[in-house]
Amino acid sequence: MSVTTSPASATRSTPVAAPEGVLDRLKRMWRNNASTLPTLAAVVIFIAMIVYGQTAYGRIVQYSTLSNLLINNSHLVIIAVGMTMVILTGRGGIDLSVGAIIAFSSVWGVLLANAGWNAWLAVVMMILAGSAFGFVAGSLIQFFNVQPFIATLAMMFLARGLASTLSTKPERLADDSPIRDLGSTIKIIDGPKVDDLMVTPGVIIAAVVVIGAVFLLHRTRIGRTVYAMGGSQDSAALMGLPVRRTRLMVYTLSGTLSGLAAVVFTARLGIAQNITGLGWELDAIAATVIGGTLLSGGAGFVLGSVVGALVLGLMNVLITRDGGIKPETTTIITGSILLAFVLLQRAVTARRRE
Repeated sequence: MSVTTSPASATRSTPVAAPEGVLDRLKRMWRNNASTLPTLAAVVIFIAMIVYGQTAYGRIVQYSTLSNLLINNSHLVIIAVGMTMVILTGRGGIDLSVGAIIAFSSVWGVLLANAGWNAWLAVVMMILAGSAFGFVAGSLIQFFNVQPFIATLAMMFLARGLASTLSTKPERLADDSPIRDLGSTIKIIDGPKVDDLMVTPGVIIAAVVVIGAVFLLHRTRIGRTVYAMGGSQDSAALMGLPVRRTRLMVYTLSGTLSGLAAVVFTARLGIAQNITGLGWELDAIAATVIGGTLLSGGAGFVLGSVVGALVLGLMNVLITRDGGIKPETTTIITGSILLAFVLLQRAVTARRRE
């Protein structure tokens, strides 16, 4: 005998879900996208700074400002990419040697070029010098179980000392050196008066580095290993991922990018000094953290670090435009922003553990 169910009884037995409120939607978005919130916050801050600068000082939203922002911070973008990959590996991953490597590579490269070496061979030697420092640091970390902080700190002192041994005075690159071509401007858009959109080969190099890093981290096994190491190095090893080789490669790559940043910076200014790059490792770390990379590793984006570098660069532009803010205030503002993002990261980390 068949049993039929009346519509009324079916309605009573199936409870109707209450409509989702705004607060519930926000909570769900927080749970699903917690790791991207710091990066989104960096983008919001960057846009807010543009709006504030345009309102308060004017002439911010224009081609020339964008050009100067990209040209003046191309070296910072390059080392921030390397720092991002190092921090992503977790277990206290950090590279304190990037600024000192830039100092050594730039002084050595200029001395070689001025001594009659082929200019492009000198450029290659600058990059290889960075690779050597990064390889030594990575070897200390991977094979001798030295903490990344100590290993890269040792490389920082070594590179800075070697740069001072080579020269303690500014070394000027010859005016006719082909290396200077990497700092020459290329007009993209011919704007009104002097408001032109321009780039340099250094900016193009930085863009290629960013694109290559995005592909490496998100489309290759090496990238998957980097993120897996940040989550749990032991688990990554048990999965059969090449943890040892990847850690060594990441630090070598960070040193290589520091050498490349030295090329870009030296080509733009035409001068190399043993004091170049003082504090740049902190700028790279700040750009990486502001861009949303978790200091605990395993979460972050290269494009976020690019935004972080541009935030720092734009902050300097706004302080210069204001004229009444003391230069040392820059470090206070940077520290305040960095503290806010570290606290945001703590909240994100707590959410991930839940």
